[in-house]
Parts: sequence; C-alpha cells; structure tokens
Amino acid sequence: MKKVTSLLLVLIFVFSCESDDSMTVVETPSVVAEFKTNLSELNLYSDDISDLIISPKAFEYEISTPLFSDYAHKERLIALPENTALQYDGDGLPIFPDNTVIAKTFYYNVDERNLSLGRQIIETRVLIKTNGIWESGDYKWNSDQNDAVLDPNGSTLPITWIDIEGNERSTQYEIPSNNDCFTCHSSFDNTTPIGPKLRSLNFDRNGVNQLQDLINKGQLTGITEVSSVDKVPNWQDMSHSIEERSRAYFEVNCAHCHIPGGFCDDQSTLNLDFSTPFSGTNIVERKQSISFRISENNPGFSMPFIGTTLLHEEGVSLIQEFLDSL
Repeated sequence: MKKVTSLLLVLIFVFSCESDDSMTVVETPSVVAEFKTNLSELNLYSDDISDLIISPKAFEYEISTPLFSDYAHKERLIALPENTALQYDGDGLPIFPDNTVIAKTFYYNVDERNLSLGRQIIETRVLIKTNGIWESGDYKWNSDQNDAVLDPNGSTLPITWIDIEGNERSTQYEIPSNNDCFTCHSSFDNTTPIGPKLRSLNFDRNGVNQLQDLINKGQLTGITEVSSVDKVPNWQDMSHSIEERSRAYFEVNCAHCHIPGGFCDDQSTLNLDFSTPFSGTNIVERKQSISFRISENNPGFSMPFIGTTLLHEEGVSLIQEFLDSL
C-alpha cells in the first residue's frame, strides 16, 4: 500500500511539473531605446527578424502620402515606453515621450507581380528620443537577411527588381550617413521626426481611421476625436484637386527642407509646409526653378537634394501639370 501511495505521489508531482511548464508564458521583451550594434538587439521585431513582424510592444503606422525613395517599400513603426502615450499638439507632430523609438525599414520585392519570390531588405532607419533630444542611426541589413548592423557612414548598394508591369528596374541605392539623415531631419539645428504628423495619419487604414484608433487604444492623448485635425490627402487620389494633391506631394517630399528652420531655409524662399496658405508658399514665384530642378537627375542641383537616385516620373508629372496651371 505504501508503494502504491508513493507512486501516486510521484505521478502527481511529475504531472504537476509538466502542467506548470505548459502554462509558462514567455514575456515579450521590451524595446531597447538605445543604439546597439545589431538591429535585433533593439527587440523591435518578433520571431525571425527578417519576417519584419512588429513586436507587440510597438505599433505600425502609415502616412497618407509616403516619401518617394527610389520606389522602395517601407514598413514604419513606433515603440512607446510602457504606460506612456503620444500627446496631441496640433496637426503636426505630437509630443513624443522620452525613450520613444521610431523605425522605418526599406525593402524591394524581387518581383512586384509575384510577392512569393521574396524581398531584399536594405536598411532600417531609427530615431530615438533621449532626455528630450532625438538621435538618428541607420542599420544596414546583411546579405543573409538575418540582421542589420549600425552603420553611421552610409554606402551604395546595387538593387534590381521587376516592377508591376514586368520591367526590370535597377538603381544604385544610397544608404544615408548620419550627416545625410540630419540634412532632412533637422529643424532649427535640432534632429526631429518627419513622417508621423497627425494630419498625415488622419485617414482610414484597414477600414478604421488610423488616428482615431490610436486615441481609442490610449496611444494618443489630449484629443478625443479627429474631426478637428486636418488631413493631408494621398497625392494619387484623383478625387482631390491637383493643387491639393501637389501640396500633399510637396509636404512629404520637400517641406522638411523648404520650411522655416529647415535645411534650405537660408537658400530658398519656398515654404512648402502643407499648413501654409498657398499665397505664402512662393510656389508661383519659384515655379520655373521648381520645374527645372525636379525634371532632371543632377546630383547637387536637382530636387530632392538627397535621398533619391531616380526621377519619380509620376510625381514629376503631377507637379509639372500643377505648375503649368498656375
């Protein structure tokens, strides 16, 4: 009888241990708000980093009119420290808490007609806010596509892909240096984000208003609904006027430099911020110069000044049509 009792106790103990193991919950690691050697050390992605599955401790966002970057695709994310939120501060950028991480990963699909053929991930640009100051860093993905290494110097990488029409396209893709990043991400000599302005987030994504979704999830405070926030339209949306579409294109591709405090503030009279009344943009006065500089690819003279090696044919066509109408 004692042997049977002992055996029962052993079985209960073993079953109990197995049950505890099966109930173990692996906690999602927190995002690391500092520049490490490898991108994987920041915990921005779950599982296999090359799958670009965003950590539950971060969230993906999109902007209504994306920046043109030689036809590269991008995945954008924001990671906020736990128990914090973005704070409403008008139609532009919200106030980000310290230790916020913003990341944007650039990649090309091998063949736009058949996504199952995979993609080539090029770089992940990261902004981190520490003690009220933003710092930038760029991670270059390795050839094995299993991690990316912090690279402050920039480089050039040959890229080839098949577009949606079946044409082979190629470019000498330029990964920016830290100095290049500051050229665009500077405002009155301070580093700043560009993309996640509230007016660029204020649109439906997957059937839900993206900005309202952030409010509902407690990720954006200081505002309860989005009707008071302006909207930057998608430049490809033909339901908007050509002026609205062109202003949206200028906002995302040009205004970070052509704005008070931007890189070109002392070199140009243009103010291309979307919130600027048209009469204050000086687009009419500078239309010949704009047309000349966007219509060719001449490094050091063409616009955008940096960040592209190819002409954005569709964007140039839009802007030229708008300028011709003035």
